[in-house]
Amino acid sequence: MSTYLVTGANRGIGLEFCRQLQSRGDSVIAVCRQSSRDLDQLGVQVETGLDLTVPSTFTQLQQRLGSQKLDVLINNAGAYGLTTLENFDPEEILTLFQVNALGPLQFTHALLPNLGPGSKIIFITSRMGSIGDNTSGSSYSYRMSKVALSMAGKSLAIDLQPRHIAVAILHPGLVQTRMTGFTSHGISPEQSVKGLIQRTDDLSLDSSGTFWHANGEVLPW
Repeated sequence: MSTYLVTGANRGIGLEFCRQLQSRGDSVIAVCRQSSRDLDQLGVQVETGLDLTVPSTFTQLQQRLGSQKLDVLINNAGAYGLTTLENFDPEEILTLFQVNALGPLQFTHALLPNLGPGSKIIFITSRMGSIGDNTSGSSYSYRMSKVALSMAGKSLAIDLQPRHIAVAILHPGLVQTRMTGFTSHGISPEQSVKGLIQRTDDLSLDSSGTFWHANGEVLPW
């Protein structure tokens, strides 16, 4: 049995991570700003109060965890933005950098005492953060923040290699969640998370720092 910590665990992909991991017998620490009825019904350990724009909440959570060891840290929490060239919003860009890039990096840094040789760190990013795959433009705040997150993950993969901690940067696919307006063109959270867990299970030091689709495809930077 492994211990997983999942952020953004109260709904969507994060909730499904908790559900599938618990169902296969893993220990789950579900972290979020506020819990939900669906999350409470799972019966996993729930830690509330995490806000990716408030770094003091990172250290508070780490203090509550104490010396508890984590096998896998899943940085899933994030936000979407609508900034376009016509509706340009610098404040939204800054906010998404904090929520989607700097916050997860700072949070991971705060939890390094709980990680050790063999631990894994997962960053849920987006294909929209791929420069090579960008053929439609726009979405400045979301795209820029996810590029930054992917760069943070790549650097961490290099820096943590001597500690034998592996890092994966994962795209969940277009998923039917509240963030995407439950798009009819997307896949279910169940299907997405099944693939994300498989990528996590397969992650090793040899493949650390790779940008993957949940289906196993290696994505362009």
